[in-house]
Parts: sequence; structure tokens; C-alpha cells
Amino acid sequence: MEKKLTLLTLLLTLCFLTFTTTEAFSEVVGGKKVAIGVSQSDAEIWVNGRMIAKGNTEINVERNACVNISIRKVGYLEEQLEICNNKTSIWEKSKYFEMKRDDSYDASIQTDIANIDIELVVNSMDKETAWKLINQIVLGYIDVIEMTDKDTGYLRTAWSLKTFQQNTVRTRIIVKESSSNPLVFKAKLISEASGSALTSVKSDELYKVWDRVLRSYSDVISEFQARVK
Repeated sequence: MEKKLTLLTLLLTLCFLTFTTTEAFSEVVGGKKVAIGVSQSDAEIWVNGRMIAKGNTEINVERNACVNISIRKVGYLEEQLEICNNKTSIWEKSKYFEMKRDDSYDASIQTDIANIDIELVVNSMDKETAWKLINQIVLGYIDVIEMTDKDTGYLRTAWSLKTFQQNTVRTRIIVKESSSNPLVFKAKLISEASGSALTSVKSDELYKVWDRVLRSYSDVISEFQARVK
């Protein structure tokens, strides 16, 4: 009887050691898994700079390692999170991201007239009248003119800056005379964005051409076309 108990105890001990060793080995090799859920089913889930899924997925985090998660969707603010599997981190088996609307997206419209020259052919007024009208229209949108020269027909406003939660947008208007006979001006609405909040208006290297225009400037080109003829 005593031998049977000893054998049974030995077997149980071996099973326990096998189980704990396997579990420990699994943790070392396979890490831990975390379920990722997103409020927008078509939002992209990026892990360490690589898009791996949309909407929801499961991520494996190796032991003593960290992963950087980014959730992206056009029209929504980007969500970012670092998840670490180490002794100092509190492990959670799931993470849920409630995405918020991008305020810069909602305050703008997509357009094909931004950042390109739009010709304004003048037939019904002389240059002085047209130039005065152009200045009036420009000042109705941006009230600081950085450079103006009536003789050469060149006008450029200062940058108008608008900051959002995850973006900074700068806008300016440039008008230049391209022909005197016939009288033709070219107007350009320049729209640029940095993709970060609180970007200095002078940090040119941080801005890129934006295919959207803030709603407050969306009518300037059509007003030029309607009034400068």
C-alpha cells in the first residue's frame, strides 16, 4: 500500500513539474496574447509600423518585449498605445479603442482647386479696378497681406494658422498677373498640414500639401471666378 502511495505521489509530482515547465516554456517562447477591438470596424490596426488587420485582431507580445499599436482611419483621430509584457507592467487580456472624430477633417472639405493656379481672365474691367477688387476679396478671407505690388500684379498673404487636436493647418492666398494683354491673373489657394498639433507656422519642413481646405476658405476661388471678369 505504501509503495502504491509513493508511486502515485511520484506520478503526480512528475505531472505537476511537466505542466509547470511546459507553461513556463510557453510563456518564454510564445509570450502573451492580447485581443484588440476598435469601435470602427474598418479601422486599420498597425503594429510596430505594419498594418496587420482591420477592426479587431489578436496580438502576441513576447516576454520582456513591447509592441507599439496604432489605430487609424480617415476622418478619425489616430489612437496609439504601447503594450509591454514584463514584470513591471500590468497585463490586460484585451484592449478596446473608442475612436474620436478628427476635428480638422470635420472643419474642412476635400477639393481639387487647392494648391493649383486658377486663371482669372479679365474682360470687363481695367487692371486698376480688377486689382482693387482682388484685394477686397483677399482681405475678406485673410486680413494680413505679406507682400503686394500693383505694378507687377503680385499679392501674397501671410499664413493663416489653425490648430486642431492632432493637426495644424496653414493657409495662404497668392495672386499674380500672368498676362497684360489680355489681362489675366492666376489665383492660388495654398493649403498645408503638419499632421501634429501646435506646429509653428515657420516650420516649413514639417508641412505638406493638403488635399483639403478649411471651410472658412472654401469659397475664395469661386468668388474670384464670379467677380473678377
